[in-house]
Amino acid sequence: MFENRIKLVALLAAALSGDSAAADDPAPSNIPRFVEAAAPAGLEHAYDGSDLAFVVGGGAAALDCDGDGRQDLLFAGGAGPAALYLNTSEPGGQVRLERQPVEAFGLPEAELTRVTGAYPLDVDADGRDDVFLMRFGRNRLLRGVGDCRFEDVSDAYGLPAREDWTAAFAAEWRGEDVLPTLAVGNYVNRDKPLAKTGNCDPSYLLSPDPAAPGRYGAPIELTPRGCPLSMLFVDWSGRGATDLRVSNDREYADAGRGEQLFRLSGAGGGLSAQALGREEGWEETRIWGMGLAAADLDGDARPEIAVTNMADNRLEVLISEEEPSFENRALALGTMSQRPYVGADVRPSTSWHVAFEDFNNDGLWDLWIVKGNVDAMPQFAAFDPDSLLIGNLSGGFREVGFEAGVALPGAGRGGVAVDLNQDGLLELATVNRNGPARLFQAVPTGGAGGWLSVRLIQPGANVRAVGAVVEVEIVGKVLRREVAVGGGHAGGSAAPLHFGLGNAAQARVRVRWPDGGWSDWRAATANRALVIERTEKTE
Repeated sequence: MFENRIKLVALLAAALSGDSAAADDPAPSNIPRFVEAAAPAGLEHAYDGSDLAFVVGGGAAALDCDGDGRQDLLFAGGAGPAALYLNTSEPGGQVRLERQPVEAFGLPEAELTRVTGAYPLDVDADGRDDVFLMRFGRNRLLRGVGDCRFEDVSDAYGLPAREDWTAAFAAEWRGEDVLPTLAVGNYVNRDKPLAKTGNCDPSYLLSPDPAAPGRYGAPIELTPRGCPLSMLFVDWSGRGATDLRVSNDREYADAGRGEQLFRLSGAGGGLSAQALGREEGWEETRIWGMGLAAADLDGDARPEIAVTNMADNRLEVLISEEEPSFENRALALGTMSQRPYVGADVRPSTSWHVAFEDFNNDGLWDLWIVKGNVDAMPQFAAFDPDSLLIGNLSGGFREVGFEAGVALPGAGRGGVAVDLNQDGLLELATVNRNGPARLFQAVPTGGAGGWLSVRLIQPGANVRAVGAVVEVEIVGKVLRREVAVGGGHAGGSAAPLHFGLGNAAQARVRVRWPDGGWSDWRAATANRALVIERTEKTE
């Protein structure tokens, strides 16, 4: 087993170093297959609005709003109301969704419009999913109260009563804080949308106020300002310390402003943030940054970072053990996805939401990218179908979106990949600007491998163990995933972590908990949902 693992790591490392650009052709049965299933599922929704406020955003979120173990869906609505769908699917059957009444949100209907996205998290540690609702207006924090109902606790928790254009969000628990630290990314000045460069609105952190337990203190501005479209707390060094990665749209930022990495220090009332620069090894690359995703592709316990962009996407690989110095190896690994892969339109692509998942359960990470023109921009592709890039043993990726059945027209923005019918295959829900939301249901092909889903529970405030790393060992390698809130574009998932196991019938699982303690290895059988509950601290 050790020799097999060394061989695999060597193959992946060679590809990441740029020595191998080979793309192994997957067998037809190993290509994931999807059918468009919005209508039979009962999904009818759109992210509408001619207002320029909705050229960005359009997120989707997965959460369990009624506690039945099935993942429900929430969609931003733009000029129309946001929508919440209850998942009533039977295991292995047709996906079924039931739209919930607007009263379920616990907000006036007017406050359900101008929603740009949503991220689920358990703020109050009661075991129910809560939601941070991003808006072109005042953001809202909604507390889950059960039975797919929410109440607005924005004032009770001290969220700022300010009118912003929020397009990015991330959260983590720091130290002994009872509440999570929230990173709120604001795009441009909402009163002068898309008016000029140097027009980024202040983004900020919200940290618990030690003088007012259960409430947030005053916003801590992130400076210098960028125009973020995605944020993600990332442990780039693999040592358990996270920094805040911010992907910025350069179009409206100050001259020279690019991608950012903030180092956070302290917690509670002592929280501070420092923007890293060349002195610390960080290069502020200028792109039209839109989405973020992280995964350990080469087995070195440090994540590679996918960044979506207009024309050329990036795949950033750490090249220093001591500094956050990264090199873009998207070309070598086949993840640039810079133009439509089908059709006659050869103009550059526009990429938004991005996620690493294993769609064929072969034990290799795949990459899903949601695409769509900003607003009929003539220099960019009009027919720009989403990309589905399948990982291979060479360490690279191959586009299979057409074969998989996702090469449909649309102006994609956000999305979420989640197993809706509990069959071990991930469905794709996508949001299109001024067009219908789509649901792609996964179809069993006979070539997919086994799977494992892992949900964590621990005592204390951070009950969902945000920041924990789950390791799954199968023959020849260890797969790693982090429990994170943030990334993608304008939406996220609170679903259990999904792992493909290939042909392995058994696996071993362990957890690095957020405080750095490790659980013991435990055996797991393929094709099951695993809940790991922490009862005491381990070393």
